[in-house]
Amino acid sequence: MSLRIRRNPRLERIRRNRLHPKHEALAAATVSAIGPTGLRRINPHQTGFVMVQGRKRLNRLNPGGVGFATAGQPGRVQAKEKPLHRVADPLGYVAAVLDLPGGRLSSHDRDMLGLAQQLAQARGEPHAVLAIALGDVRETDFGGAGADRVIQLSQLHNEALTGYCPELKLAILNATEQHYQPAFWLFPDSIDGGADLGSRWAVQLGDRAAVQAWHVSTENTVCRGGSQLTDWHRPTPRVLLLAPECAAPVEELRHEALPLEVTLPAPVSVTIEDLGPVSVDPSQIALSEAEFILAAGNGVRNWDQFHQVATVLGATEGASRVAVDDGYMPRHRQVGASGTWVSARVYLAAGISGAIQHLQGIGQCETVIAINLDAGCDMVRRADLTVIADSEAVFAELLNLMTERQTGIAPQGDTAHEREARHVA
Repeated sequence: MSLRIRRNPRLERIRRNRLHPKHEALAAATVSAIGPTGLRRINPHQTGFVMVQGRKRLNRLNPGGVGFATAGQPGRVQAKEKPLHRVADPLGYVAAVLDLPGGRLSSHDRDMLGLAQQLAQARGEPHAVLAIALGDVRETDFGGAGADRVIQLSQLHNEALTGYCPELKLAILNATEQHYQPAFWLFPDSIDGGADLGSRWAVQLGDRAAVQAWHVSTENTVCRGGSQLTDWHRPTPRVLLLAPECAAPVEELRHEALPLEVTLPAPVSVTIEDLGPVSVDPSQIALSEAEFILAAGNGVRNWDQFHQVATVLGATEGASRVAVDDGYMPRHRQVGASGTWVSARVYLAAGISGAIQHLQGIGQCETVIAINLDAGCDMVRRADLTVIADSEAVFAELLNLMTERQTGIAPQGDTAHEREARHVA
């Protein structure tokens, strides 16, 4: 059955009226509520921190946080400072099979672990979240993301679990099912492998998986449908393919992430051969699909050098509206609310001050790196890593580093001290 979430005008009036006796309770309950389209809604009146002068300032280091922090600690709480959450003798498990693009947790993985914790707590009896990490794993903070137990394997009977190997991964999932029998199996509904593996596992279990699930309880699940314009309600199955932002990631607790072992099955007959990734020209990738974007703004002057750096780094080129209006970049390369909304894993912004429309367009990027001469611009405040320097000088150094890495020969004129300083940087 297809149902649409209806608006409640009375509750909307209470949310707008700060003098209403129920305003504070209702606003607190909807600070990070998830809307009918699956996007997390944030109450801007409860996001940020209070300066010494008593002024409220937006907390750019933790835009999804709730409440006001002190001026001395505006950022996200470090993992070592979080209280430890233990599940000593779990009576059951909620399994979360991670994508781990590049060997590290993605925002999609963290949202899924947050939902896994909600399902584990909703079971009533002690349940642990079992994170399953297959392949080349570089992540070291599974506990900070919400994993109580972890199964981590890089190979199965001398067969590497890298690339496309669904048969080997299904054999490990089957062994996990026999040993631990999780109440739910969670997969990210993504192109990084979660959707394919989750669909195969649902067929093997004989279960009809819920796809693009964004609101999940132990009894009912709401899935996106009709080009994300319709919500489909159904009983919650064992296998769930979750949409991005299906739940808030774990922020307040640190979990044990104790390792678990499984008895691996006999050698698996592999019929699928992975021939490796297809070489793709980064300039031919659409901005909305690119994972690594090098964007230029008004601060870039040497455009030949910019194109050369993008080619050497294998990045997709983007630009601010000013650079596009000045004719340096085509219109389809414009990033921002008035251009293309991007969700790259790495977004490198050179000479971009950070207009509000541009910051809106990069809101879903995981890591933002800014190169700018203005240490007080909005892009620097938004960035996870900042280089205060001229973009042309930084690009020249990047080209030197890439040349040295590819050829093993340092550029002429470099001293040993300069090479050591560059490697440290």
